[in-house]
Amino acid sequence: MIWKRAVTLEALNAMGVNNMVGLLDIRFETIADDYLEATMPVDERTHQPFGLLHGGASVVLAETLGSVAGYLCTQGEQKVVGVEVNANHLRSVRSGRVRGVCKALHTGGRHQVWQIDIMDEQGRLCCSSRLTTAVL
Repeated sequence: MIWKRAVTLEALNAMGVNNMVGLLDIRFETIADDYLEATMPVDERTHQPFGLLHGGASVVLAETLGSVAGYLCTQGEQKVVGVEVNANHLRSVRSGRVRGVCKALHTGGRHQVWQIDIMDEQGRLCCSSRLTTAVL
């Protein structure tokens, strides 16, 4: 297991109250030994003007997953902040919920790199994102 902090899904989901995570209804669904999963609706909150999932919403899901995963890999008073995020939008989505799966590429003492893949309800890759975080 890569996580250094003990946490429950309930605690992760409570972190989204009164911020963008809750506003977009991002829900943590799975904490596995080496990955974290969350879902987000594709609806009027996350659409762009043409009725498709907004690329920025995908990035919010990716950065949420990577930042929380990064925090779970720290100890004590350490914090994690994003320093670079990129996203390749590969397939459009009009409705349903997308699922993000976050896996560590590097969990160093000063920097971390996370791969976040976002799939539609049919399991097709819609967005591939990478987040680099700094450990403070």
